Amino acid sequence: MSTELLAPLDLAFWHLESDAHPMHLGALAVFSPAPGVSPQDLLALLGERAAAIPRLRMRVRDVLLPVGGAAWFTDKDFDVHRHVRRVVLAEGDFMAEATRLAGELMEQPLERGLPPWQMYLLSGAGGGPFAVLVKLHHALADGMRAVAIGAGIFDQIAAAGAGRGAARRRTPVPPRSWLPGPHKVAGAALDRIGDVGRALGVGASVVRASRLDMRGSTVLTASSSGTRRLATAELDAETVQRIRRAEGGTANDVLLAVVAGALRRWMLERGEQLPVADPRALVPVSRRRPHAAATGNRLSAYLLGLPVGEPRGRERLRLVRSGMDRNKAAGPMRGAGAVAVLADQLPALAHRFGAPLAGNAARMLFDVLVTSVPLPRSALSLGGCPLSAVYPMAPLARGQALAVALSTYGGRVQVGLVADGKALPDLDRLAVAVQDELAELQSLVVPVVPAPS
Repeated sequence: MSTELLAPLDLAFWHLESDAHPMHLGALAVFSPAPGVSPQDLLALLGERAAAIPRLRMRVRDVLLPVGGAAWFTDKDFDVHRHVRRVVLAEGDFMAEATRLAGELMEQPLERGLPPWQMYLLSGAGGGPFAVLVKLHHALADGMRAVAIGAGIFDQIAAAGAGRGAARRRTPVPPRSWLPGPHKVAGAALDRIGDVGRALGVGASVVRASRLDMRGSTVLTASSSGTRRLATAELDAETVQRIRRAEGGTANDVLLAVVAGALRRWMLERGEQLPVADPRALVPVSRRRPHAAATGNRLSAYLLGLPVGEPRGRERLRLVRSGMDRNKAAGPMRGAGAVAVLADQLPALAHRFGAPLAGNAARMLFDVLVTSVPLPRSALSLGGCPLSAVYPMAPLARGQALAVALSTYGGRVQVGLVADGKALPDLDRLAVAVQDELAELQSLVVPVVPAPS
């Protein structure tokens, strides 16, 4: 039976979860129909491909050592039919019904005695477009790893994976000892000394950045109701790039400025007083190296004040750029945003007993999560049905009402907004504000070329 200890950060995510605060991330993938492909065919194909992904056969069990630790074990009783299901959508607007239902399904915690994931095929009774909702526990993967795992359902990646799997089966793999040699022990000791020093620096930054008076709290922070609402928006990726070329910085800077402006627009439309202090965004940064073998979470993050108090769109973008430039100059391993690095240095027992305290402390550091999830650039399909959009979904931290996730596919930036359903019942208005904000920012910074007469 295959086993693998949960890394400290994975263990933190595992223990942070409660019924009202599920710690799974997800994505709503939307497909166009193809002739002759039925929902039954798609459901069978999803089950077959999910069952072929080794990571999806693993579940978590406690272990004796390290004390308080847990490990991934291959589930010998794995049954893919407990994880892949079809839900028939009510008649009406497909996207409205799919997002409504996806929000309800995201409320439900994953069953902890099983491999922690679910896939739902959301389709109408009479055919037409359909969607696949994927839920993966954050202990199983960070955003990049989740994409790598979930992408195994697509035709192009499943075919490539089958070829690699055959090659692996032809090449015997020698057994690997869990006991390190003396050179590895020495290297690990030196690394550990460096890790401890880095953790102390991050810990001091976290304390300095914590807001004991909670003055940054806004409508974005709320007591959790345990409910979830999902809204989606689409932005033109080329428009984002035109703004970037005109103003400098990165595409992510532009998107963060769009989020800041959309929040300002939405708060004013609701009649909210703008916060005295800019709300803080936690902007995750992957520490995963290309082609690295690590399977768990490899994350750090930056803290960024979203300039919602600034009325000028161009100035908001400049403030976001300068803030992100400062973060990048310090690096992802420093500063209070690197709290995930600190979590990675704590022993298993600290995560088991300290998770409730850590969960309640999240709102002392940040108000909203804003994350970008990279997707494959090539065209993808499922059973010959073309993928048209992927809306990523991030988990909500305890005491927070909104998480924003963005991904780019097919020349469009898809925005997934996940909110506490009772705290933000008007989430659809924020989705509209995101689209309006990009249009206004474009009009401010990109000159309009008159059509030839």
